Amino acid sequence: MARTQHRTMRRVLRREIAGTIGLLTDEHDFKAMRRYRTFTFDDHTTYLQQVEALLRTLASQGSHTRVALFDPEEYAEFCAETGLEPDTPTSRTRFTAELAATGPSVPYQGQRLDELVPELVDEAVRQATWQYATTLLAEIGGCASCGEDIGRAAFARASYLLTRILDTAGPGERHLVCSVSAAPDPLVAVLWADDNPDGTVRLDETETLEFTTVLAVGMATRSAGGLVMRTSAPGTTDRVYGWRLRGEGLEPLTAGEVFDAYCTDIESGDLVSPESGVDYCVPPDLGDEGTMKGGHSH
Repeated sequence: MARTQHRTMRRVLRREIAGTIGLLTDEHDFKAMRRYRTFTFDDHTTYLQQVEALLRTLASQGSHTRVALFDPEEYAEFCAETGLEPDTPTSRTRFTAELAATGPSVPYQGQRLDELVPELVDEAVRQATWQYATTLLAEIGGCASCGEDIGRAAFARASYLLTRILDTAGPGERHLVCSVSAAPDPLVAVLWADDNPDGTVRLDETETLEFTTVLAVGMATRSAGGLVMRTSAPGTTDRVYGWRLRGEGLEPLTAGEVFDAYCTDIESGDLVSPESGVDYCVPPDLGDEGTMKGGHSH
């Protein structure tokens, strides 16, 4: 009887443990790991099938598992910095535990691996974008004329503008995209907003932080960029409108400019067919503070 109770308690405890699996998402990274003798897989497709089977087994046992992006180059650097022997399963486990705390990861919720991998790659890109944008803001320094921290001021300004945009949008679901033409690669951030039952706006804190940071970079560096928002509410036509970055403010786009922005593929520049039943509009007025174009001549 006692032994049965112990087994039951162990099963209960197992469900309390959250684990992380480091995933080699592409063939190139998989081949890089094959140089280690203790990495016993020799076929990437088989490896992915085994990982998926393991995830399903863990989920069936009630375990909560996240999947992290395993980068062989970062793994080699980690081993060099920590003095670990890279050709051991223990070192790979240590690195995966580190990823769980600091790296991009997504929860396994029963989705197929071909659905989970794009989620994981998107998460990695999103996190890298935020880290790069944060570094850019921090490195700008102070205003030559007044000494104000330009990055901090731009972040406060971006926070204010985002609040104004959400306040003037009206109820419903809002999907915002901010793009900034930064070197060497454009920065893009996405934010979803919806309504709580009490009428307040529901936002993901991490998404909001990242979106605000990218918008702040555009303003602090005087880069070309823009912001497009789509609103959806029951019983109404979806509305799309946007602004271009101009100084420390946002300049409204015309309906035609919004159409061009929304119906152009960001990466290829190719035209995308417009959706039926969508209105391309001039945005609501953000007020004098929202359209301010001046500011420090830093």
